[in-house]
Amino acid sequence: MSGLKSRVPLAMILAAGLAGGCWLGVAGGLRAQAQMPDSYAKLLAAPDRSDADRKADQRRDPVPFLVFAGVRPGMKVLDMGAGGGYSTELMARAVAPNGVVYGQNPADLGAKAKTAFEARLKTPAMKDAVADYRPFDDPIPPGVHDLDLITFLFYYHDTCYMNVDRAAMNRKMFAALKPGGFLVIADHSALPGQGTSVVKTLHRIEESTLRHEVEAAGFGVAGEGNFWRNPNDTHDFPSYKPVMPVDNFVLKFQKPM
Repeated sequence: MSGLKSRVPLAMILAAGLAGGCWLGVAGGLRAQAQMPDSYAKLLAAPDRSDADRKADQRRDPVPFLVFAGVRPGMKVLDMGAGGGYSTELMARAVAPNGVVYGQNPADLGAKAKTAFEARLKTPAMKDAVADYRPFDDPIPPGVHDLDLITFLFYYHDTCYMNVDRAAMNRKMFAALKPGGFLVIADHSALPGQGTSVVKTLHRIEESTLRHEVEAAGFGVAGEGNFWRNPNDTHDFPSYKPVMPVDNFVLKFQKPM
C-alpha cells in the first residue's frame, strides 16, 4: 500500500461496511458494527507488533479496510501479493483464533521482500499464517477451498505487466471462494481511458478496467470503499512516491450464493 493518509469518520466506516454486504445480520448488526473499529484498533495496539509496522500504520491506515473487508475470527483468508507480509500479519491477527491466512507470493519474489516475509512467519503473531509460494494465475494451495475472503492489495496492476494470465487468476480465485465469499481489491487509480496502459510506468490501473476483468470471472460487485480516495491526486506520477497524495479505490466483489 502507498499514499494512504486519509482518516475517516466512524459513520463513513459503518456505511462502507454495510454497503459492502457485511457478514452481520440485521438484528444487533449496527451495534456489532460500531464495535468493529475498536476491535481492530486494539489489534493494531498489540504490544508485540514491530515498530516498523506501527510506523507503516500511519501511512497505510488499515482500520477502514479491515472494517470494509469484515475480517473476523475463524475465517479462511487468502492474501494475494503478500510481499513482506504486513497485511498478511494483520489478517492473521484478525482471524485468530481458529482461522488461517495464506500469504501468496510468486516463487521469484524479490530477495528483500522474501527475507522479510520469512522472518515474519517465525513470529508468534503468524502462527495462523501459511506461506503460499505460487504463481498469481495459479495461486490456490492444493486442497484449499471454501475460502471466506481473498484480499488483493495494490498488486493487481503489477500482474498486468507480468507474465500472468489474469483471466485464469480471477477464475481460480472465484473457484476457491465459498458461495457468498468475498474478494476485496485495492489499487491505485489511473485516469479514465488509460486502462492498463500505465500499470508499469505509473503503477496505476483504471478502476473500470479492473472491475470488468473481475466481473468476467463471475463475480458481482458488493460494495465500494472510498476511505482511501484522495481528490488531490493529479494521477500523472508513479503511485509509489510517498510524499504525493495518491487516489486509491477499493472494491468488494462477491461470489454468488
